[in-house]
Amino acid sequence: MNYLRKKQIILKFLYLIVFIGLYACDKESAVEAKQPTLKDYTVGEKWVWKYKGVTDKGEVRSDGEDVRKTVKMPYGLGITIGNDTVPVSDIVKPDESETPRYKWPLKVGKKWKYEKNWTSQDGTTGKQSQNVKILSYKEEKVGAGTYMAYTIEYKGTISNSRGYSARTDEVWLYAPKVKNFIKLTQTQDDFVYNEELIEYTNSNKKQ
Repeated sequence: MNYLRKKQIILKFLYLIVFIGLYACDKESAVEAKQPTLKDYTVGEKWVWKYKGVTDKGEVRSDGEDVRKTVKMPYGLGITIGNDTVPVSDIVKPDESETPRYKWPLKVGKKWKYEKNWTSQDGTTGKQSQNVKILSYKEEKVGAGTYMAYTIEYKGTISNSRGYSARTDEVWLYAPKVKNFIKLTQTQDDFVYNEELIEYTNSNKKQ
């Protein structure tokens, strides 16, 4: 009798664990992230990414840091990007493209097509085309700390008018709290590029 009772208690406990696990998964899948708006940004916010690109032969083609900061402009807020300052109002404009980088709101399981046409300074034109899927929303640890982030997978190709064509697969980790990606891994034939957020500061909010 005691044996059967203990067995029933154990089974109930296991069912409870399974139920909690399923509830957590459902809750995770239901979370949606909307596109940041102008009011979400504050003066003094700072993002620092460390990036590095290496070929399969060990040749380092890029290695450095990308620093961006929110500053005051005559007509509102701006974000410094290299030697330029881009108005935040431009950054938060809804992307009306049918093939955007991010298709808002973000939600686990969402799929879409990302396409981008570009022209370089020497006149070379190119196209990037990828199928996108959001795989998960969970805690991710990077140099800047631990954040809840969406894992977004991009798979496709890149080509240009000079005859170059390559398979390009990417994984982006987007964290709503920092309004940006916290990690990027890109594989393009024999070249692997990694970028990771190593610092995020916002003096007006708790980190």
